[in-house]
Amino acid sequence: MAHPSGGPTGPDTFPALCGYTHLFPGARCRVQGLPDPGAFVAVPRPLDVDLRFSDGVMVAARLLTEPGEGPPLVLAVPAHTTAAGTPIDARAWRVRDLVVREGADVELVVGALPRS
Repeated sequence: MAHPSGGPTGPDTFPALCGYTHLFPGARCRVQGLPDPGAFVAVPRPLDVDLRFSDGVMVAARLLTEPGEGPPLVLAVPAHTTAAGTPIDARAWRVRDLVVREGADVELVVGALPRS
């Protein structure tokens, strides 16, 4: 569920800023404060993020690595509600691109996972 915007949910949790009120295929988010952004892009690892949407809603999400032939990195986002009151179901998003940007932010681009 969404939690109030404030500090991170844990010491190893990093803010991830999204310029939208919700995610969709092609949405971009910037993970901030990683100690070695280049190493993370080269070899992603599981990571807790506070996903902060443009409407001020913050959701505790998780970047997960997936073994096997599927997408190597997935963003798992729990169910939450936008500031306007729209309910958003829990969903896993394939991370289709990771890029180090200026200021050492890591930009991730999400894509849809196939539905089972």
